[in-house]
Amino acid sequence: MPSAASHVAGAPEAPGEKPGGTALERWALVLIVLVMVILPTLEAAVRRLTGSGVPGAAVYTEHLTLWVGFIGALLATATGHHLALSTVDLLPERLRARARAFGSAVTTLVCAILAFASLDMLLADKGRVDTLAGGVPEWWFEIIMPVGFAVMSVRAARMAPFRKAKIFCGAIIAVVLPFVVSRALFGRGAGLVMPDGPTLLRGHTGLLAWPGSLLLFASFLLGAPVFVVMAGFALLLFFLAGTPVASVPAETFRLVVSPTLPAIPLLTVAGYVLAEGGASKRLVGAAQAVFGWMPGGLAIVAAFVCALFTTFTGASGVTILALGGIIFPALVSEGYPEGFSLGLVTASGSLGLLFPPSLPVILYGVVAGVAIDHLYIGGVVPGLLMIVLVAAYGVYVGVKSKAPRPPFDARAAAKALWGAKWDLGLPLLIIVSVASGFATIVESAALGAAYAIIVELAVHRDVHPIRDLPRVLVHASTLVGSVVILLGVALGMTSYFVDAEIPTLLLTWVQAHIHSQWVFLLALNVLLLVLGSVLEIYSAIVVLAPLIAPLGVAFGVEPVHLGVVFLANLELGFLFPPMGLNLFLSASRFNKPLPLLYRKAFPFLVIMAIGVLLITYVPAITTGVVALIKGGP
Repeated sequence: MPSAASHVAGAPEAPGEKPGGTALERWALVLIVLVMVILPTLEAAVRRLTGSGVPGAAVYTEHLTLWVGFIGALLATATGHHLALSTVDLLPERLRARARAFGSAVTTLVCAILAFASLDMLLADKGRVDTLAGGVPEWWFEIIMPVGFAVMSVRAARMAPFRKAKIFCGAIIAVVLPFVVSRALFGRGAGLVMPDGPTLLRGHTGLLAWPGSLLLFASFLLGAPVFVVMAGFALLLFFLAGTPVASVPAETFRLVVSPTLPAIPLLTVAGYVLAEGGASKRLVGAAQAVFGWMPGGLAIVAAFVCALFTTFTGASGVTILALGGIIFPALVSEGYPEGFSLGLVTASGSLGLLFPPSLPVILYGVVAGVAIDHLYIGGVVPGLLMIVLVAAYGVYVGVKSKAPRPPFDARAAAKALWGAKWDLGLPLLIIVSVASGFATIVESAALGAAYAIIVELAVHRDVHPIRDLPRVLVHASTLVGSVVILLGVALGMTSYFVDAEIPTLLLTWVQAHIHSQWVFLLALNVLLLVLGSVLEIYSAIVVLAPLIAPLGVAFGVEPVHLGVVFLANLELGFLFPPMGLNLFLSASRFNKPLPLLYRKAFPFLVIMAIGVLLITYVPAITTGVVALIKGGP
C-alpha cells in the first residue's frame, strides 16, 4: 500500500510554499483582511468610548467576508488546496492522470454553471435599492461571485493534466460561455439551467438524475473538490425540482453575510500568525516545564498543547502540521514508542475542538440556532474529559516505557510560562472580551487577530511585516476561501432539503422506527462517526445540523447537549478510517503509509470513543455546568 501523498487536499500550505494566483489577488486579500481586522476592532473601542460605533462597520465586515472567501477560493484553485479526498494518490500511476482529468472536467462544468447562476442572481439583485452605509449598493459586493466562479472554471481547465483533457475542459467553457455573455448583455440565455429549459429536457429531467448523481459521486471519490461535488448535487436537485439554480449562489451569499461568520477568517488569521511565529515552541516549552516531571509528562504536554493550539486554529490541520515536527521527535527521543508517538500526535490534532474560541462551535451555534456562549460553557467539561482520557493513556505508556522524568524546577517553569505569556493571552483575551460584554464574537475575533499580529510583529518579532506577514495572511485566506465556499454551497443543498421537507420526512421516519432517546443517540453516534470521517467538518455542520436539531427536540435532547454530542462525534471522525482527515494529514506530515496510521491511531480512536459515549449518555457532563453558570435547565 503506498503512503499518502505529499500534498493532502485541504491541508494548509507550508510556511515556505509559494502562494498561487496573481499578485493582484494576493495583495487584494492582504488589504481586505487588514480592513476586516481594523473595522470590528475600531467598532468595539469607539462604542465603549462614545456609546455608538463606527457606522456600517459590522455590515461591511460581513460583506468583505464574501470577498475574502472567493479570492481565497481562487488561490485554493490555483494551488490545488481545496478540501478533497486524497484517494487519487492511492491509484496506480497510470490511472492518476485520468482521474485528475475527470475531476478537472467536473470542476470546470460545475463552476461554469455556478458563474451563470451567480450572474442571474446579481442581475436580479441589481434592481433592488439595498445599500450599505455611505450609499454603497449591496450588489456591488456580489460581483465577485460570477467573476470568481468563472475564473475558477478557467483555472480548473488549465490545471487538467494533459492536452486532450485541457481541450475537453475548454470545450465545456465554450459551450456555457455564450449563455453567460448573452445573459449579461441582453438578459437572455437563462434557459440553459433554469426550469424553462430546452424542450428536450422538459418532462425528461429524470434522465439526468442517476447519471448526474453517479458522475458527481465518482468525482468525489476521485478527489474532486468537495465544494464542487456539493454544488453539483445542489444544482442538480434544484434543476430537477424545477427551481431556479440561482438559489445555490443566493444561499451562498446569505451565509457569508451572516453576522457571526466573519469570526472564522479572523480567528484563522490569528492562528496562522501565531503558527508562523514561535508560538508552538514557546507553548511546548512552557508545558514541558510545568508537566514534564510527571509520569508520562511529555505525553500530557502533547495532549494539552495540541488542544490549546486547536482552539484558535480550528479543525484545519494546522495543529498537526505546526506542532507535529516539534512534538513527535521529542516523544521518540524521550523513549516513547514511535508508533504510540505517531498515534498521539494524530489523535491530539483534533482535541480542543469544544473550547473557545473554536470555529466549529461558532458555526454550529449559527446553523442550529443555539446560543454560542452556552455551547462553549457546555463544552468545557466534555473537552477536558477527552484530553484527560488521551493524556491518561500517555501516562500509562510513559511509565511502561520508562520515559525520563526530570525534576520539577519552579524557577524554570515560571520562566517558561512568562516566555509564553503573550501566546497564552490570545484565548484569554477572546474569552474575557466576549464574557464581559466588551465585544461581540466577531469583534473579539478581530481583537484576537490584531493582538496576534502586534505580538508577532512588535513583541517577539518572529514575523517580518513586509517579508512574512502578507504571505501568512494569503495562506490563511486560502484556507478560509476553501472553507467559506464549501459552506456556501453546502447551505444551498441544505436549502433544497428544507424546501423538499426532508427534515419533516426524516423526523416521521425516525419516530416510526426509533422509540427511545438512548437508541436515537446511539444511532446518531454511529451516523456522525461515519459521516464525520468523510465530510469536512464545516460542511458536515451546515448540511447535517439542520436535519439533526429537530430530531433532538423530538426525542427530548437538550439543545446544548445535542450540540456538544454532535461536535464530539465529528472530533472523533477525524480518526475514523479510511478517510479521517487527521490520518491523511499525519501520513503526509511524517511520510508514513496510511495502513500504519490506521493501526497506531486505533487505540486512541477507542479511548476517545469511550469519552464520546460518556458525553452522550451522561448529559450532566454538559448541561450541569451550563445550569450552574447560566441558570439553564
